[in-house]
This record gives sequence, C-alpha cells and structure tokens, in this order.
Amino acid sequence: MKFKLFPASTVAVVATLVTALASAQGSGAVAQDKMFQPVQMEPLLTISQPVIQPLPGEAQVQSADAAPQDDEAEAPAATLAELVSDQETGGELSPEMRCLAGAIYFEAKSESLPGQLAVGRVVVNRSKSGRFPASYCGVVYQPSQFSFVRGRSMPAINTGSQDWREAVAIARIADAGSWRSSAEGALFFHAARVSPGWRLARVTRIDNHVFYR
Repeated sequence: MKFKLFPASTVAVVATLVTALASAQGSGAVAQDKMFQPVQMEPLLTISQPVIQPLPGEAQVQSADAAPQDDEAEAPAATLAELVSDQETGGELSPEMRCLAGAIYFEAKSESLPGQLAVGRVVVNRSKSGRFPASYCGVVYQPSQFSFVRGRSMPAINTGSQDWREAVAIARIADAGSWRSSAEGALFFHAARVSPGWRLARVTRIDNHVFYR
C-alpha cells in the first residue's frame, strides 16, 4: 500500500486545531461571540395585571366593583338661612321638639335667625347642664323662667304661619347642634330693655336679647 506524504507544516497545523477543539469541549466553557448573545426579553404584562397609569389622553376606567360616586351628595349649607331652608318643617312634632320650637316662637319670632337660634340653644344647654330639668319641656315649663308660659301651657300657636315654620326649623338646628351660635354656652338671657343686675358672665347681645352663662 502506498501512503501519501504531507508536508510537516501541514501536519503541525492540523494537530494544533484538533488539540484546541478537544480542550474547549472538555472544559464546558464555550466562548460566545458578542454578536450572537441572546437578548433578555422583558416579560409581557398579563391581562390580570392592573394598568398603573393611563396613557396620555385616555380616561381612567372605573373598576366594576368600585363604589359609585354620589353626584347628588349635598354640600354643607353656606349660611344659617340656607340651613333653615333645608329643614323639614311639616308633619307632627314630638312633644319635646314642640316645646323647643314654642320657646323660640314666643321669645324670638321677631328676631333674626341668629337671635332665634341663640334662644333655642339656651333651652338645649339648660337641658344638658345638670342645673335645670333634663328635658326641653321641663326647661320651658319650669316655674318663673319664661314669661309666655301660663301654668303648664303655652298660648295658641298659628302653626300655618311663616314664623312657626321658621321656629320649627331653628328648633331642629338647635337640637342637632348643626350650626354654632355666637351665644354658645349661654344658660340665661333677658330683653335688652331691662337691666336685672345679674352677677353672671355676659356672653353676647344678639338683636334685643342679652345672653349670659
């Protein structure tokens, strides 16, 4: 058999390549060209993931289980007159509320709304003070306290009048404490035309009444 001889240089080159290849496979560290490195992809959002911020020009969509907005929620009254107009003045009154409204009606129906409220708050304050009867009717009918009281009764009231409807509205506000009176804390008052000489702390004067605590 005849053998073909190759130049020594060719044999040396082949041997070098075989050795290099065997060495790389044995170590497990295959060198990668940077051009062919895999790109790390960002994971896609699934449909269950919430969108944190809407795209410009897009409206924020309300969740189906979110509480609906109450477009008819009432704003707080800006004035006492507005609050008075918001009150329910029809229907039957409880005996206690009738006593409170009656005191306002007879003592202050010719006064301004703040003046009427101040009188109403005096009755409320007395009922809570521990120094007077604990009910509105008890306060109103306590002997020698209110000049309009005749024994254990009030004079007749024109319940169809604007004055009475106003007194009922003010009574509801005074009872609920939903509007602060400038005579807050007062337990006594008298007409400005008289000077009883009380040794009490004066709170304020509103219209034709002077209030004390």
